[in-house]
Amino acid sequence: MNGVSRSLSKTIVFALAFLVIAGISFPSVASATSAEEINIGVDATLKRFRKEVPGGSDFLKKAEGVLVFPSVIKAGIVIGGEYGEGALRIGGKTVEYYSTAAASIGFQLGAQSKSVVLVFLTKKALSDFRKSDGWKAGVDGSVALLKWGVGEDINTIDVKDAIVGFVFSNKGLMYNLTIEGSKFTKISR
Repeated sequence: MNGVSRSLSKTIVFALAFLVIAGISFPSVASATSAEEINIGVDATLKRFRKEVPGGSDFLKKAEGVLVFPSVIKAGIVIGGEYGEGALRIGGKTVEYYSTAAASIGFQLGAQSKSVVLVFLTKKALSDFRKSDGWKAGVDGSVALLKWGVGEDINTIDVKDAIVGFVFSNKGLMYNLTIEGSKFTKISR
């Protein structure tokens, strides 16, 4: 076997391994989450947001809309992917359901879960997002992941961005994760 064939064989093995992991790790892809389950997860995630982000309750009051993904599962062996389902809330009420998905290539092994909260601070940003047929972070709109001091009220930050994102792991609010390249697509429930 020459080097190209060996490399192609390894790629196929890794791709098949990823598909097996994805089938195990992404059960929501195979059996979609119900609207009730999504809303329960969104409520819990927003409660956590208000608890872990000083001034979070007041910050959310400024929002035109909030898109919440309670659990985005990422898994991979060299080739990785992530998927989650969530809800867009306007005025505290769920108006639409969305999925998020992303793929990546590079050194990675295992699986992890995170929660994602996107806060739309302008009517235009929210309107552009809702009109899109598959909105991609970093392409269709920019999402700022804020960094501020521990214990500092978020409302003391001069936020100039139209969309602000927050990512939580099981350890709490994360500042070093990105959602660039994630695609958000409206789903029916």
